[in-house]
Amino acid sequence: MTSTADKIMKRVSAHGRGKWVCSPRDFLDLGSREAVDQALSRLVKAGKLRRIGQGLYDMPRFSDKLKRPVPADIDVVISALERRDRVRMMPDGLVAANQLGLTTAVPAKASYVTDGSSRTVKVDGRTVQFRQASPRVMKWAGRPSATVFQALRWLGRDAAADPRIVSTLKRRLPDDVKLDLKQNISNLPGWAMQLAESITSDLPTAA
Repeated sequence: MTSTADKIMKRVSAHGRGKWVCSPRDFLDLGSREAVDQALSRLVKAGKLRRIGQGLYDMPRFSDKLKRPVPADIDVVISALERRDRVRMMPDGLVAANQLGLTTAVPAKASYVTDGSSRTVKVDGRTVQFRQASPRVMKWAGRPSATVFQALRWLGRDAAADPRIVSTLKRRLPDDVKLDLKQNISNLPGWAMQLAESITSDLPTAA
């Protein structure tokens, strides 16, 4: 009979090294919580998996140049936390604006908003901060244009009206993100609606 540890490794390996962060919840169909916890502990001791935080594991890629495992991808970590804790998360405004190239400011900590509780989590040597946000904000979670929404909110009315912001987003955003933004313009703050119209003005018109 295949052991719980073998089944866990088969599932993790199917995602590829560095492509998936998991928690015990991801394996409860393979055995009891106690059996899964014991199997994960054995796999960490055997060097097959890495424990990167409380109840979080991965099979890391190894950097030949640095001669050490590559840090876990933060987006993959966030996906694991969403699954484990059954909450939604998305980058806060500064993180979103930085990701979109709208600011060179870099947050001291990775920071996200969530419909879960506010807290701070240590993952793979990094501090990740979560702040509870309103349902009005969290309705954007999971949408292709969520990062744009968050960046515009952080920039605010005056900064977001800078023509360079519009031109940067117009140039960098793929059509699927622009389309999602256009379809959800009514959910934007009033001052951001005209900006969104400008950002999405180059979308092809429906036949």
